Amino acid sequence: MIFFNKFNKFNKFNVGYALSGGGAKGFAHLGALKALEERNLKPDIIAGTSAGALAGVLYADGYSPEEIRELFKDTKFKQFVELTFPTTGFFRPTGLHNFLKRNLRSKTFEQLQIPFIAVATNWERGTTVNFSEGDKLIESVVASCCVPLIFSPIYIDDEPYVDGGIFKNLPASTIREECKILFGINVHIMMPPEEKHNLKYVAERTFNLMSISNTFADKKLCDVLIEIEGIEKFWMFDLSNIDIIYETGYSRTVDKLKERKATNKIIKSKRLELFKF
Repeated sequence: MIFFNKFNKFNKFNVGYALSGGGAKGFAHLGALKALEERNLKPDIIAGTSAGALAGVLYADGYSPEEIRELFKDTKFKQFVELTFPTTGFFRPTGLHNFLKRNLRSKTFEQLQIPFIAVATNWERGTTVNFSEGDKLIESVVASCCVPLIFSPIYIDDEPYVDGGIFKNLPASTIREECKILFGINVHIMMPPEEKHNLKYVAERTFNLMSISNTFADKKLCDVLIEIEGIEKFWMFDLSNIDIIYETGYSRTVDKLKERKATNKIIKSKRLELFKF
């Protein structure tokens, strides 16, 4: 079914999810997806940046939020990387590539159960690139997760790509015109300042500030914006607090969806009944 709205003459999809980047904070996406599922909400299309691309592709591949969480249980950062001579990055995301190769059932974008877009940055051209078709599914997701300096760029068709969060950390505009209702889930909130600075903190805070600054316009495009507060203190690659981050994502989403007056107004204005409390 095709829908009409103010952004575009026709909407190809009913419900869309835009999932932000945020490193390990991305496990909050899984909690949010669980809360939305419990209210009979599932997306017809997903756009994800970095951690949002990782969570999004596995969800689009048919995994439940709980199953995705289990895939990462008892894992450590070092399992997803390979140390390299630091010319363009300290690590290669070899382990992440292998992890997706082992667990993704789909080999192409077209085989996914839900249409999916991975947002990355072309390192040489300085442009945002949306990957949504073809057999470079794994490479596209890994590229979307490649934080500059930490990881070396991923080459796709001889072009280098890095984290999509450089320009588009919340990819709402990527699918706004195609969706009647757009949910934005933002897990990348301002990091708290630390008294003791080190290279790790400075690098992460720099990327944090840069990513936050490019989300302002995209936030305004969302019909429902869910921001997961309470996980700011966790390090970008902290895989030891998956359950806490997941549960925080779940509870913050439940709280947001309980704002019945606001959400009902949105749904009524769209003439679409989605929420069932």
